[in-house]
Amino acid sequence: MKYAIIGCGRIATNHVKAVLNNKLEFVAACDIELDNIDTLLSKHGLQNDKSIAKYKNYKIMIQEHPEIELIAIATSSGVHAEIALYCIDNGINVIIEKPMAMSMLDANEIVKRSKEKGVKVCACHQNRFNIAVQKTRKALENGRFGKLSHGSIHVRWNRNQGYYEQAPWRGTWAEDGGCLMNQCIHGIDLLRWMLGNEVDTVYGVIRQQQHHYLEAEDLGMAVVTFRNGAVATIEGTTNVYPQNLEETLYLFGENGTVKIGGKSTNNLDVWDFADETEEDIVNKGLEEQTSNVYGNGHTSLYADVIDAIDNNRKPYVDAEAGRNALELILAIYKSMKTGQPVKLPLNDFASVDMLGCFKG
Repeated sequence: MKYAIIGCGRIATNHVKAVLNNKLEFVAACDIELDNIDTLLSKHGLQNDKSIAKYKNYKIMIQEHPEIELIAIATSSGVHAEIALYCIDNGINVIIEKPMAMSMLDANEIVKRSKEKGVKVCACHQNRFNIAVQKTRKALENGRFGKLSHGSIHVRWNRNQGYYEQAPWRGTWAEDGGCLMNQCIHGIDLLRWMLGNEVDTVYGVIRQQQHHYLEAEDLGMAVVTFRNGAVATIEGTTNVYPQNLEETLYLFGENGTVKIGGKSTNNLDVWDFADETEEDIVNKGLEEQTSNVYGNGHTSLYADVIDAIDNNRKPYVDAEAGRNALELILAIYKSMKTGQPVKLPLNDFASVDMLGCFKG
C-alpha cells in the first residue's frame, strides 16, 4: 500500500515507525520546511532513500502521485480539516492526527464527505490500542462492570515555555487550542468512549494559570452527564511541576472498578471485578512499557486502518470518534464562554470562538 505523510514535526516519527512496522510503501513526505523532512527521515535511517519524494505543497504531491492510497496528516491542528477534505475529495484514505478539526462544521463535513466518497478516515487516537485500554474495553463490552456509575480522566502533565516556543502555532485558538485540545484529547476520547458516547450535558471551566504568553488554557475542568445516567469529571492541565505526572482513567460500575494509570493510560493500577477470573489476577498491576507519552498505539492503529481499507470496513477509530472527542472539548469551551451547561449535540462552535477569552 502506497503511503505519504503531510507534516513532519514532533509526532511524525511515531507515524514513520508505524509505517516501517507495517511495511507500507513510503512514497512521499511533505512539509513547508524541507529540513523537517530530512530530519524525520534521518531518524529512521531513510535519508538516502531516493524513492521517497519530498514536497512543500501537499496538493502538488497528491497531483504527482495519484497512486497514493493512504496519507497521514500530522501538521499544525488548524489545517487538519482543510487537508483532510482535499485528500477525501481525491479519493485518498486518511489518518488524521488529533484534533481532527477545530470546528464542529469542519468535523461534520469530514464525516459526511468521507461517507459520500467511500473513503476511510481514521482519527489518530492511538491510546485506544493500549493493552490496558483494550482489556478494559473487553470487560466493558462483556458487561462485567454492570451498570456504570461514573468515571474520570486526569491528565496532569507539564509543558514549559520552551515547548511552546518550538512552534508559533502552539497555544493559539486558531491553530491549536489549549491543554484540553492538544494534550488531553486522548484521555477525553477514552472517557467518552468508555462511558457510552451519548453525552447529555457538559459544564466546564478553563483557566490560564501560568502560561500567560498563550491565547488558550493551561487548565480545564468539567462535569459531564451521559444519557445512560453515568457522570464523569475531566481534569486536564499542563501546569504540573516539574514534569509529566500521569494520565489516569477511572471507571466505576456496580460490579467492577478499574484505574488505568501510568504516564499515558498504559498501566492497570486497579482491576477489581465481582466475577474474578484467573486472567484478572494476571491483569492486576499490568504495565505496558512505552518510550514516550505517545505510547505504542500508532503501529496497531496503522495495522487496523490497512485492514479496514483492504476489507472495506470502518476503521476501529473512525471519523465519528474524532468528531466526538472534539465535540466534548468544544462544549467545555462553550460552557466557559456562556457560563452555562451545554446540551449536546453541539452543531456549530469553533475554537476561534474563544478568541480574547483571557484578555483583560
